[in-house]
Amino acid sequence: MKYSAIRYGFPLAAGLSLAVAATVVQADGPKSMDVASTFATTNFLGAGAKHLAEQIDITTGGAVKLRVHEPGDLVPPFEVFNSVSSGAVDAGWDWIGYWAGTVPVTNLYGALPFGPTPDAFMSWMWAGDGTKLLQSAYDQYNVHVLPCFISPQETGGWYNKEINSVEDFKGLRMRISGLGAKVLSKLGASTQLIPGNEIYLALERGRIDATEFSIPQVDQAMGFNEIAKYYYFPGWHQSASWFSFIVNKDVWDKYSDERKAQMETACRSTLQWSMAGAAEKQVQIIDELKAKGVEVRRFPDPVLKALRSTWDEVRAEEEKTNPRFKEAYESLMKYVDLNDQWYKLQELPRD
Repeated sequence: MKYSAIRYGFPLAAGLSLAVAATVVQADGPKSMDVASTFATTNFLGAGAKHLAEQIDITTGGAVKLRVHEPGDLVPPFEVFNSVSSGAVDAGWDWIGYWAGTVPVTNLYGALPFGPTPDAFMSWMWAGDGTKLLQSAYDQYNVHVLPCFISPQETGGWYNKEINSVEDFKGLRMRISGLGAKVLSKLGASTQLIPGNEIYLALERGRIDATEFSIPQVDQAMGFNEIAKYYYFPGWHQSASWFSFIVNKDVWDKYSDERKAQMETACRSTLQWSMAGAAEKQVQIIDELKAKGVEVRRFPDPVLKALRSTWDEVRAEEEKTNPRFKEAYESLMKYVDLNDQWYKLQELPRD
């Protein structure tokens, strides 16, 4: 399936102006929340939490403040969800896919191989059933979720050897998460999930041979170009990545509907911010990496075809064992197909 690159429009500005205009709001709920982030706020992914905090300050007229804490300051990164669920921490900022061990459907939101563009994914999330289905999976854990940030398609990863055929994945030790890890495991790779702040050392010391993490803007900041020679594209395993603001349900329910709407508006504003200028920035950074000696490669077509066919096997297995995944995947694909039919009719020649 091919997905249209034409962007989808959203009435974010109108919602923001309405929320800001509501200057007289009855004080309700906690005046501040401690937010445990899974990402350092110095990189693009973690900076989303800071941006959200600024937007919530604006939309609530200063009535709600977020205190964003760096990874590990309150709880270890991989314990954020459980800590928010139990109420040990008010809120968290996360990559949704981290919680697949607890909430398996989050694999679809965090890293869906051969999935739709960020534009189409965002449309389904807010205009389709995406957020509703995700929230229904979180309800039993006493967590309220606001998907507030989406990154563009990730890269195929950093490698210390060339990938010329699918056979080159056999025996490869790679840091990769989610459903993509299941695909590579079927092809003979040894996969593992490592927190972002530990990847550099693992690659430098030879514990792993390759890693994927994020987009060029983030990967460069992580310094992967210093210790890996080959930078592969496309990011077949993660066509878009969702990040979210999660709040303990008991805390969330203390706020009025008006206050909740203001925070949701701030969330959507942050989502728009995360997409602005994303593609242009990545191309600039790729050029910088090439100048530093990084070899930027595309996976050969036979490799991509093998990855796709293996993904089809993994997806079929997921649909058999994970009813929520099956429901969400079918909903997403139906929504994207309908949108694509419309935009294909409207496509104009570029030349």
